[in-house]
Amino acid sequence: PYVIVCNHQASLDLMGMVEVIPDRCVPIAKKELMYMGTVGWACWLSGIIFIDRQKREDAIHVISQTARTMRRENVR
Repeated sequence: PYVIVCNHQASLDLMGMVEVIPDRCVPIAKKELMYMGTVGWACWLSGIIFIDRQKREDAIHVISQTARTMRRENVR
């Protein structure tokens, strides 16, 4: 398993990054994207993991849970 860290400048950059990242790679995005209408639906349907950056503990929990799943199931 591996993690790719990208520093994108705008919310819509994520849609372009999805085209260049390897198959079976799931992006993590800020929860605010979920509420952006069509973009939010597209992100949700494509399996993006959303984190709430305003609640630090919740974000850490989601990322930790994702990392444990990656190691346990040996997935990328």
